[in-house]
Amino acid sequence: MISCEKAAIICNKAQYREATFIEKLKLRFHLFMCKTCSKATKKNTQLTSLCDKANLHSLTEQDKLKMKEILQEKD
Repeated sequence: MISCEKAAIICNKAQYREATFIEKLKLRFHLFMCKTCSKATKKNTQLTSLCDKANLHSLTEQDKLKMKEILQEKD
C-alpha cells in the first residue's frame, strides 16, 4: 500500500487529469483502506468543484508584471 503522502500527490494529479491508470488504482486502494485520506480527498474534490463553479482565473504573466511595477512605484 502507498503512503498517505504519496496518496495526496496522486490525488492532486488525478484532479488535474495527470495521474496514470496505475496511480489511480493505487489511490483507490489506499482510500479504501485509509479513512483519513478518504475524507481529505472528498474535501479537496469539493473545493476544486467550488473553484470551477466560481470560474476563478489567475492573472496572466503580463498582468502580474504590471501589478509589480505599480507596487514598486508606490514605494
